Amino acid sequence: MGYLKHIDSPNDLRKLSQGELPKLAQELRDFIIDIIAVKEGHLGASLGVVELTIALHYIFNTPIDKLIWDVGHQAYGHKILTGRKDVFDTNRKLNGLSGFPNRTESEYDDFGTGHSSTAISAILGMAIAAQLKGDTQRNHIAVVGDASIASGMAFEGLNHAGVTDANILIVLNDNAIGIDPSVGALKKYLTNVKKGTAKDENIFECLNFEYSGPDYANYMIARTNVDAVIAIKELFPHKIVKSFELRKSNTNPRENALHLDCCFQPVGKGKAILHKNGFLVEEEYKWLVNFFGKENIFEISKNEMYNMNSNIFSISEDVVISEKKFTRLNTWLRRNGITVEEVPYAEIAKQEGLLRCSTLPLIRDY
Repeated sequence: MGYLKHIDSPNDLRKLSQGELPKLAQELRDFIIDIIAVKEGHLGASLGVVELTIALHYIFNTPIDKLIWDVGHQAYGHKILTGRKDVFDTNRKLNGLSGFPNRTESEYDDFGTGHSSTAISAILGMAIAAQLKGDTQRNHIAVVGDASIASGMAFEGLNHAGVTDANILIVLNDNAIGIDPSVGALKKYLTNVKKGTAKDENIFECLNFEYSGPDYANYMIARTNVDAVIAIKELFPHKIVKSFELRKSNTNPRENALHLDCCFQPVGKGKAILHKNGFLVEEEYKWLVNFFGKENIFEISKNEMYNMNSNIFSISEDVVISEKKFTRLNTWLRRNGITVEEVPYAEIAKQEGLLRCSTLPLIRDY
């Protein structure tokens, strides 16, 4: 246990580099096998989510961020990484660890999931409660197995969540097996999704969920770089690194924020250009508004975003190069003491050439 022996909480896990995580995953898998092979327990369910368990605790700020496992059999690695490694051999014994997440056992066990399908409704309730309390920074994650997703309560949760703007992430652990191999129409559909042979409209899109599964490219235009976010956090451990989910559409360009700077551009001293609809998660948009202050933000419309009003170039904090047709934006910039050098860039922009693509970025302290 070169790495695992030093981990007593997710805070210890987050001290590792990304490159060290595969070794930790192997150690965690071996640890589970060594104990469960001679004790009682559900081996396959937890082995199947070893990497996912590490990733979720590495990226999210548990236990502040809420994490639920459904079914609870998947939670062995979760228990080991959250301070119960030294007593894991008491799993499912009298006065020992519970075989499932248990709220009385650890602050990391946010809900007592067993068998099954309760996680989506539970995490939705927690997210709505946080929203009502004004807690916009807390994340809410449910890991749901493909056998759990097929039950009625899971679909009730999906149906309810689809008409809210609650901050939840649902991870579908689709490995086509429960206690026995999965069966049924939903299993067949999910298998076809993974193969890219599903003919009908994506079921999760129908439920108003933004979808990012194996066939994501067939539905959405997206560029994501989770590895880059992790690398930047490692390079700048004393900085706050924020990542944002952008709204995507492959049919309506006015609903498609291709890059972050299509809907967010810092300018001048403590000011910014924002397009609210470009952010998929409203709390992330609100974070920027709180950071800069509403009075320091210039909001652009869908048409202005489409015409790339946010793609201006700052020579300095006091001088900006902007397309001369951006009259509303340019007026606001001048009103805030910024010199605007207007250029006729619209014809190049029609060919998808952005002003920033032919310039160098301005180094900033934030």
